Amino acid sequence: MPSVSPHSTPEVALDVTSHKPSRLFIILAGFFVANAVVAELIGVKIFALEDTLGVVPWNFNLFGEVGALQFSAGVLLWPIVFVMTDVLNDYYGKHGVQLLSYLTVGLILYAFAMIFAAISLSPADWWVTQSVDRGVSDSQAAFAVTFGQGLFIIVGSLAAFLLAQLTDVFVFQRIKRSTGEGMLWLRSTGSTVISQLVDSFVVLYVAFKLGPELFDGVADPWPWSRILAVATVQYVFKFVSAILLTPVIYLAHRLINNYLGEEVSLALRQRSLRGR
Repeated sequence: MPSVSPHSTPEVALDVTSHKPSRLFIILAGFFVANAVVAELIGVKIFALEDTLGVVPWNFNLFGEVGALQFSAGVLLWPIVFVMTDVLNDYYGKHGVQLLSYLTVGLILYAFAMIFAAISLSPADWWVTQSVDRGVSDSQAAFAVTFGQGLFIIVGSLAAFLLAQLTDVFVFQRIKRSTGEGMLWLRSTGSTVISQLVDSFVVLYVAFKLGPELFDGVADPWPWSRILAVATVQYVFKFVSAILLTPVIYLAHRLINNYLGEEVSLALRQRSLRGR
C-alpha cells in the first residue's frame, strides 16, 4: 500500500467554486431561499392595492364578501419563487427542487425560532422609547407584533409552500416528459398557475379555518365565504403575475445557456428530463 505524506493535500474530485453547473446551482439556490424567507418576513403586512396604485377603491362583492383588494406583501415575491422553481426544475430536476424546498422550510423554521428568541429578550429601557417622536410608543411591542406572526399563519404558510412546491415539480415534469424540450412556456406557466392555486387556498385554510377550529377559543375561524374570496383575489394576482413573468423564463434560459455553454446546458436539461 503506497504511503501518503502527512504534508500532502488530498486531491479534491470537484471544486464547486469553479465548476459552472455547481456554481450556478448555489447562486440560484441562494436567490431561491432568500426570496422565500423574505416573503415570510414581509407577509405580515397587508396592503391595499387600489391605494398603492392611486386609483379609486373597487369594493368587490365575491362569495358574499364585500371589500377592497387587499394582499399580503408576501405575494409580491412568491411568483418569483415559483419562477425560480421552474428554472431549477428544468436544469437540476425534481430532486434538486425537492432538496431546496425541504432546506427552505427548515431555514424558515430556524429564522422564526431565532425571531421568537429575540422577542423574548428583555429590551433596554432607552430602546423601548427611542422612536416615540416617530409615532412608535413602544418599540418592543412593535417588534413583537411585526415579526411575531401567529403560529397558525406560520404553519399554514409552510404547509402551503411545501405542497405548492411539490405540486409544481410534479406538474412541470409531467408536461416536460410530454413535450420534451419544446413549449417552455407551457410547462413553466402551467405548473406555476396550478401550484399557486394550491398555495393560495391551503395557507388561508390552515391559518384561518383549520387552526382556530382545532384550538377553540384561540381565534375565530373565518367563514368559507371569506376564505374563498380572499384566496380567489390573491390567486388571480399570482396567475396574472405568472403570465407576465413568462418572458423572464426565456430570458433566464438564454442567460444560463450562454453561461454554461450549449453542450453542458443541454446535458443538464436531458439529465433533468430523465429524472436524475
